[in-house]
Amino acid sequence: MESIESASLDVQRSVRSFSSAARWLTEQVGQEFRRETGMWQIHYELLSRLSEAPEGQLSLTKLARRMGISTSRLSHLVDRTREHGWVERAPDPVDRRIVLARLTSAGKVALQAAAPLHLACVRSRFLDRLTPAQVEQLREISEALIGPVDQQNEGGSAG
Repeated sequence: MESIESASLDVQRSVRSFSSAARWLTEQVGQEFRRETGMWQIHYELLSRLSEAPEGQLSLTKLARRMGISTSRLSHLVDRTREHGWVERAPDPVDRRIVLARLTSAGKVALQAAAPLHLACVRSRFLDRLTPAQVEQLREISEALIGPVDQQNEGGSAG
């Protein structure tokens, strides 16, 4: 029978391995992507999320939740992408208290230009190292942890 200390050590190793891999992947893909495109990976993610949303727009609150970041950090990111002309802020026509982030035409062009480069970075640093079964397992594990990407943290929350 395995001791509690041994089981605990195995769990700690698994968590550390996962944390290190996630940081390494984010860092490696982010650096290569930035070198190739001049765009920060988090800005690419913001543009991607908006491009997949109805009418290319989401409330700042919902967008922050989907990206797994605070609304204050998202607000800063929206401001940075506005400087490039990729995103604009707009009041929600139904509830003017809600602020929407909306993908602009320039944002669509930037996203279309960056998408093949992002995929190449992700493939070379990540996907090519895994089997198709491992990629599927990774998605399943990720969804077990945080839920499907399009439904992250949206239960019962307005905005």
